[in-house]
Amino acid sequence: MGRADERRARQRGSHRGAPRRSSKAGGKSGIRRFFTWKKILGTFFGLCLLGMAAFVGLYLMIDVPKGNAAAVQQSNIYKYSDGSTLARDGEVNRELVDLDQVSKEVRMTFVAAENKSFYGDSGVDFRGTARGLLNTLSGKGKQGGSTITQQYVKNYYLTQDQTVTRKLKELVISLKVDRQKSKDDILAGYINTSYYGRNAFGIQAAAQAYYGVDADELTVAQGAYLAALLQAPSQYDWAVATDTGKKLATDRWNYVLDNMVAEGWLSSGKREGMKFPVPENPKGAPGLQGQAGYMVEAADSALMKQLVARGTAADLEEAETMVKAGGWTITLNIDKKKQAQLEKSVESQLTSKLDAEKRDVDADVQTGAASVDPKTGAVVAMYGGVDYVKHYMNNATRRDYQPASTFKPLILAAALEKEATTQDGRPITASTVYDGTSKRPVVDDGAKVGFSPPNEDDVDYGDVTVQTAMNKSINSVFAQMGVDVGMDEVMKTAGELGMDVEGVKSVPAQTLGTMGASPLEMAGVYATLDNHGRKVTPAIVKSVKHKDRSVRFTDAVGEQVISREAADTVTSVLTGVVDDGTARTSVRENPARGSQLVAGKTGTSDCNKSAWFIGYTPKLVTSVGVFGEAAKAGTTRCGKEKPVKVKAFSQVTLQGAAGGGRVNGGGFPAQIWAAYTFGAMDGVSRFDLETDQGAAVRPTPTPSATPAPPTPSEEPSSEKPTTKPPSSSAPESSPEETPSDDAPTSPSTSPTSSPPGGIELPEDPDDPQGPAE
Repeated sequence: MGRADERRARQRGSHRGAPRRSSKAGGKSGIRRFFTWKKILGTFFGLCLLGMAAFVGLYLMIDVPKGNAAAVQQSNIYKYSDGSTLARDGEVNRELVDLDQVSKEVRMTFVAAENKSFYGDSGVDFRGTARGLLNTLSGKGKQGGSTITQQYVKNYYLTQDQTVTRKLKELVISLKVDRQKSKDDILAGYINTSYYGRNAFGIQAAAQAYYGVDADELTVAQGAYLAALLQAPSQYDWAVATDTGKKLATDRWNYVLDNMVAEGWLSSGKREGMKFPVPENPKGAPGLQGQAGYMVEAADSALMKQLVARGTAADLEEAETMVKAGGWTITLNIDKKKQAQLEKSVESQLTSKLDAEKRDVDADVQTGAASVDPKTGAVVAMYGGVDYVKHYMNNATRRDYQPASTFKPLILAAALEKEATTQDGRPITASTVYDGTSKRPVVDDGAKVGFSPPNEDDVDYGDVTVQTAMNKSINSVFAQMGVDVGMDEVMKTAGELGMDVEGVKSVPAQTLGTMGASPLEMAGVYATLDNHGRKVTPAIVKSVKHKDRSVRFTDAVGEQVISREAADTVTSVLTGVVDDGTARTSVRENPARGSQLVAGKTGTSDCNKSAWFIGYTPKLVTSVGVFGEAAKAGTTRCGKEKPVKVKAFSQVTLQGAAGGGRVNGGGFPAQIWAAYTFGAMDGVSRFDLETDQGAAVRPTPTPSATPAPPTPSEEPSSEKPTTKPPSSSAPESSPEETPSDDAPTSPSTSPTSSPPGGIELPEDPDDPQGPAE
């Protein structure tokens, strides 16, 4: 069949068709006819030519600009909540130095760290730039690989924004700058414009901030650390770095020096003799004296975290650069009058009584405090230390001291929220009876768990109610209660209330508050209780303005994290600590109190390294911590243990401070709290409690000599709670009374009933003197 016949057959719909022609016979398929090697190569070269033409166009269009605003840093303005100025910060801590003021070996540490081919390249790493562009387009964030020239261009001519446009400009300008300037000028510009952390811009400021020397006095080891810092200033700052951060900093330091040896810039002999140069502890920036520096630091930290949370910055390093660039107006929630009252209270109740010339221990006393509005979460006052310039660490936000017995209310909150029961099946309430014998082994399902904590001064209380155990801060009771509830549930509730419990083990020893916590953190936890179980996250920043961007903060008051009844019951129980417990003398009997009802809890950690009082009214929650921090290297002891050597800034005992004995939570911390709170109150406020348990409702009776598991009829009656303040006949256990050594006395609702246990009660029985188990 010829081709004409085949065509006619197809037109008639015939199924007869010509047989397919084999490709082997020389025919080409449709795809192969379309994609030929000539066409593919032509297309590739065409795209290359277009790319080259586009790049040439960009090169001709983009000029090297003048140094931009990011290179000439602005001040940040910080305001009180009423709009008045608190502080100005941001006069850039920078002093430009010529390259010949930095030794050649120190200069080369930066080259070894960032760009070994610096002196021979064209100023651009095309592969690294392409990788950065691809990551930007794919949303993977910023990517390393830039040359020193590119980083200098970004610092001085451009911005830190991670966009395709900025990266293309960086590429073109870097090529031009490399042709227009010498390599030494570029390197000088790079080390002078880079940010090293500690508010230090440039190598001269960094040398002073980390080693207290000028740039021309830096050793190679010190220079290698500063060069390593540029990768992650906050993470690698030795004074605040985590163990992981210190390891990364050390690894980076070694990497820099090893590169120098490999390139022949440092002899292997010198390298082997070098030890890691631990930097000095940081000092506050000038102009931020007193409490201003602490508040500015806390506000900056909150802003940086929010920039990351909102996606404005890729990480905290980038956020820090943005904040330190200046141009921000930050209004804090700090109330000017309350702040002044808090500072005055710390001065009158504690610091005025310290004399380091007479007593060495007085130099070791540090105070931190935070005050929060439980309805809004606003941090209305903060005390970070004696002076930001003299003591850089913010005592209000530091988390390295144990909160001790201030953790006990969280155990009770967990018990009430989870409707937990004792080992014999009794519901845990304010009236539940526990054995308060010191060092009583904690049991779980009939078996000992290997934990038997002593009470303060090893006091045996016998059978006591939960209310009395909270009033007297009885360790043995709450250790058992924690196991009854389940330590996993206790730690979960603590986290829901606002404690940072990530990585904290759920073991019985945590019932003594052996994890770390800050006064600000604990103020948030107690504010959540005060706010009837709705989560309160302390917020120091009220609002932020910037000419280029806006930042919206998350609401400080969140969802209900525990039931209102559970939270209100804990509040009711905590009023007993003030009226009949460890805070009685300092708070209840304070003449400025008037008729204000107060809830709170004391805490004193092992070896008396920290002492706390966290108290609240319906309108104000304030956490006060007094900490023992070695002012200089020396020796310290814990109880009867042998003296041990400690470094400066180590945790040490407060014993003997201000010429007294043991510093208890019911002492200086409670006194500071009372002077501040009763001076800052705007009239008397009432707790609105939905509970029928606790001291705010009615006095807790002393248990009978032979307590039995209560039946439902023996649980507290359903009488309506009261929010009225206690009368002058509020429940009280006088330490002067000494009941017999026999079994506890009979139940009594008399406010003057004797304390259980048959011994005289100490004034402030918080936690044991010995180390927590």
